[in-house]
Amino acid sequence: MLFHNRFLLLLALAALLAFVSLSLQFFHLMPVSAAKNGVSSKSRKRILPDPATEPPVTDPVYEALLYCNIPSVAERSMEGHAPHHFKLVSVHVFIRHGDRYPLYVIPKTKRPEIDCTLVANRKPYHPKLEAFVSHITPRTPCLFTQITQCEMGELTQTGVMLHLQNGQLLRDIYLKKHKLLPTDWSADQLYLETTGKSRTLQSGLALLYGFLPDFDWKIYFRHQPSALFCSGSCYCPVRNQYLEKEQRRQYLLRLKNSQLEKTYREMAKIVDVPTKQLRAANPIDSMLCHFCHNVSFPCTRNGCVDMEHFKAIKTHQIEDEKERQEKKLYLGCSLLGAHPILNQTISRMQRATEGRKEELFALYSAHDVTLSPVLSALGLSEARFPRFAARLIFELWQDREKPSEHSVRILYNGVDVTFHTSFCQDHHKRSPKPMCPLENLVRFVKRDMFVALGGSSTNYYDACHREGF
Repeated sequence: MLFHNRFLLLLALAALLAFVSLSLQFFHLMPVSAAKNGVSSKSRKRILPDPATEPPVTDPVYEALLYCNIPSVAERSMEGHAPHHFKLVSVHVFIRHGDRYPLYVIPKTKRPEIDCTLVANRKPYHPKLEAFVSHITPRTPCLFTQITQCEMGELTQTGVMLHLQNGQLLRDIYLKKHKLLPTDWSADQLYLETTGKSRTLQSGLALLYGFLPDFDWKIYFRHQPSALFCSGSCYCPVRNQYLEKEQRRQYLLRLKNSQLEKTYREMAKIVDVPTKQLRAANPIDSMLCHFCHNVSFPCTRNGCVDMEHFKAIKTHQIEDEKERQEKKLYLGCSLLGAHPILNQTISRMQRATEGRKEELFALYSAHDVTLSPVLSALGLSEARFPRFAARLIFELWQDREKPSEHSVRILYNGVDVTFHTSFCQDHHKRSPKPMCPLENLVRFVKRDMFVALGGSSTNYYDACHREGF
């Protein structure tokens, strides 16, 4: 009898463990070891909604929190994952600047009180913050503010902390684990470029300090006047025509949104300005700063801007993103807008495959209007709009067993999105390798981007100047 009871108890315990294991796998809390074609599921990490963490319907507050990218626990990261017989050859990083002060102010309201000085005893904090400030200040004394009130568009301490964190993450993976650069690295092994805005230079320096602590000042950041990093190829009339059509689409969608117009009228009445003036002030930019920093929305004697106003405008932004993907007008603008920077990237990769040791680590410190067209051009339609301190990374790998073969991985905010790209989405069905052949990316940039635009253009100049668009 005792033996029978013990047997039943063991049977019940086994059933319970099996149920827990299946539940964890279903909710993606425990990795599943096997995947189709013999490839580990770790290489198939999705950018699709995760049922374990995301609300069942689109929630504007949840989406806004993701956009803020408020520092919390260390995130999961898939950078640097590859079979043991692959060697990392080069890394190309595109970042959006970190958290910033608003670019616009809601008319007749008080600016949000955010302190942009870098202070060690204020949250959020990073262990390298004090050392970073000490290292940067003697060479760039005017780069970071010395007054407590932020300037418009200025990087905040949160923004600095996010990129110190990004840099340290990449250091642990690419330098400590994969030895991408030697300990006596030289400046010509880096390629660093930023726009003319202080927040992108500040962000680039913060990431670089996390990546190469106490770097000496032999490094050089190139200045790029265009947010598209198009250098001498910025004049593109057809891209501008796509952009005009896309802006027309945005305008028509806004006209159809009666709830949005009602929200603007209510807010305009609160701040006592014409609705048109309020709309032109792009109030969501300032409201996001209040939201991300947990500062109350502004009030006047007529009332207060509130969370319902914020949710209405944020919901419209989400709907606009969805329609933008459906209408495809933005895709044409993105293909032409992203081509110069992608062309630079594959040229750098091709030089690395030839054994060249220059520019093994490239960093573009940029804006949402830089990353967004690149994501769209790559076919990553399900990727979220670039949050503060977003990172998009291209990794170039060499197969040690077949040294002439090189492959790429593409990661967005730590998620492997290689097989979500338009040029490699079917490759894993034909190959067990968890990577995409470099030639797929090269062919995409050199040929397929122009094919996707339609017409007979075979190069960037002709695509930008074709007649009859």
